[in-house]
Amino acid sequence: MKKDFVYLASASPRRSELLRQIGVSFEVWPAHIKEQQMAGEVPEGYVVRLAAAKAEAVWAAIGEAKRRPVLAADTAVVVEGEVLGKPRDAAEAAAMLERLSGRTHRVLTAVALDAGTGIETRLSTSEVRFRATTASERLLYCATGEPFDKAGGYGIQGHAAVFVEELRGSYSGVVGLPLFETAELLTSCGLAFWLTARAA
Repeated sequence: MKKDFVYLASASPRRSELLRQIGVSFEVWPAHIKEQQMAGEVPEGYVVRLAAAKAEAVWAAIGEAKRRPVLAADTAVVVEGEVLGKPRDAAEAAAMLERLSGRTHRVLTAVALDAGTGIETRLSTSEVRFRATTASERLLYCATGEPFDKAGGYGIQGHAAVFVEELRGSYSGVVGLPLFETAELLTSCGLAFWLTARAA
């Protein structure tokens, strides 16, 4: 199997941009799996399971002649042990933002790589503190349309950056693809990114 590029099991433009940032050659092949937390499943286990399932699903869908390693990720915003998914509408987005207001929450992003010899995973955990926000600010943010395809109803790389008082952990992990952990997986599989390509 050649390892000249990876399949990215995500349609997220943010993940694509982060991979380009570190010089990875890739093709997008979105995974289509059911994203539902199991009864009693802890948030860390949930994101790791989904990332691995996405990688496995795309690997299985690719014909043998086209096989390349598959990189997948899953992100969850966690408040008081509860996973906040993607809001279905503006009311749910505003409610999520109200829960995040004036407090610290965790962002978990799991990364998985399937290269045909088993799936390797890494987990990034970050803490994000929002300043107190007003109902008017939350509604204005919802009106931008940003919350609706993002875990927890916000994107740190977008307009919601003005709400972020403090970040402890991985900025790229909060965006959706922790680059430190991603580079570790790529290196373990013999795949090049800008650093390894220049060293070769």
